[in-house]
Amino acid sequence: QVQLVESGGGLVQAGGSLRLSCAASGRTFSLNGMGWFRRAPGKEREFVAGIMWRGSYPYYSETVKGRFTISRDNAENTVYLQMNSLKPEDTAVYYCSATRNIGTMRRTSEYDYWGQGTQVTVSS
Repeated sequence: QVQLVESGGGLVQAGGSLRLSCAASGRTFSLNGMGWFRRAPGKEREFVAGIMWRGSYPYYSETVKGRFTISRDNAENTVYLQMNSLKPEDTAVYYCSATRNIGTMRRTSEYDYWGQGTQVTVSS
């Protein structure tokens, strides 16, 4: 089993920045990648960003590309999501996820483990 704990959410004004962290523990050696998803009120959970544990190529949704940056610290088993130029439409609960699979990194069905979520609210 793998446990994921997110932190770093909060309230920020439009144009501001936040950094989310996700610490993984347990059988992390079994993981191939990590991702961030979000769920806005009344909407389905959507892919935000993903990264493999080995290799550094990141994956982003078109809505956040150029504003968000995903990174990882393998030694600390932690993945980060730096969010800049935040917009009110980025308001959502953000979920960290982990996968043992090698796939597109963009589908919720590819992920085996999920964190509890952290709220990000962007005011206009």
